[in-house]
Amino acid sequence: MSIDENTLGVVRGRRAARGLPISSTGARSLRQARAAGATLGTGYLGLGAAVIAGLQAVYGLVFFLSHLADYPSVAPALVAWLLYIATFVGTAALVTIRGERLTGSVFAVIGGVLVVVVALDFIAIAPLHDVGAFATASVAVGFGLLPIVTLRPAREIVVATGVLLVAFVVMVLVTTPLTADTVPQQLSVIALAVLPSAVATSIVQRFRRMVQVELDRVLVQSNVTQPRFAVGMLASDELARLDLAAEKLLDGVAGGDVPLPLAPKVASQAASLATELRLHLIEGRRETWLHHAVTESEYLGRSVTLVDPSSLAGLLAPPQRDGLLQAVWLLLGDSKSRTPGTTITLTLGPVTASTKSIASLAGRSVDVPVVLTTTGIRRNRVTPATWNALERVGEYTASTHEQSVMIKLHCIVDNPAES
Repeated sequence: MSIDENTLGVVRGRRAARGLPISSTGARSLRQARAAGATLGTGYLGLGAAVIAGLQAVYGLVFFLSHLADYPSVAPALVAWLLYIATFVGTAALVTIRGERLTGSVFAVIGGVLVVVVALDFIAIAPLHDVGAFATASVAVGFGLLPIVTLRPAREIVVATGVLLVAFVVMVLVTTPLTADTVPQQLSVIALAVLPSAVATSIVQRFRRMVQVELDRVLVQSNVTQPRFAVGMLASDELARLDLAAEKLLDGVAGGDVPLPLAPKVASQAASLATELRLHLIEGRRETWLHHAVTESEYLGRSVTLVDPSSLAGLLAPPQRDGLLQAVWLLLGDSKSRTPGTTITLTLGPVTASTKSIASLAGRSVDVPVVLTTTGIRRNRVTPATWNALERVGEYTASTHEQSVMIKLHCIVDNPAES
């Protein structure tokens, strides 16, 4: 085992590209939400998209059959429709059997077949010199990308949509005389073929982001009811693993399967287990709920810096914790009130003699000063819900400096010396 890895094989100090520990709870949740076939709710979106694509295919097929007499050669268009229907049905069956999963290789095959469909349809309508009036199977290809939006990364759908757009534009310019009468119809058909998948991609991306943010927020919110000093969700998982490894080792020694004295390799593993357990015990006495809420969150971890050397966050009551966390989420969550470089520095303490004198009940309470220093957030864009959340934490004053907001709070908490 490398000296840079713990007993679980996790590299110490390794960070994800966005600044979070790659094994943090928030990062793991985000990876699971992004995994193919695991995104919450996108199966329903894919089903609705498949219904829309099917209805458009029926309309296009009926239009094609009703204009068979206009085609100089019907065979290419007919083959195009047969290929499209076979691909559509086959993809639907494959996704149903495999559980909303579509691999990259399968998508490449589907993309190749759809290219052939578009080419055959264009060959059939080229002699008619009016793409906007007679394109059918090629337009259906654009709708056929709708269900795939929920199964493949957005960049792949964008590339496929871009290729389809270029093909239509080139075909129109090469074969169709552009006049005041024909241009609107050509533009309408191009938009009909391209816009559905483009709009669907944007909607699905926003939906996924909404689900990821809400999932991350729910995970973080669970820290509100934690004790003053506690291990995080990830640390609990690691402790369970370490405990299992220690039990197996001790059981092997007790049963005689592991001879004494221990072999150098086994002794090294035992020492590593002991070191990891001691580290977790030490961390559990200095890391507060707020530390875990920030470090285990995919979104708070990128934008929030916590300064709490005295671990004063653990003194806050659950309603105060909830209000503070909600205020931070609201400050970061409103895209209209912030710039891409928005950050929040959350500083707790120090508790001084002057702040102690503010506390009531003859020393039974302590005033914990909390300062939220923001960058990229303007005062007039802070929502009323944010101020309501801050009121649950304590009395606050807000000031503005260079289009950023600084909020100072006085949190009255129980004196730990009295408990």
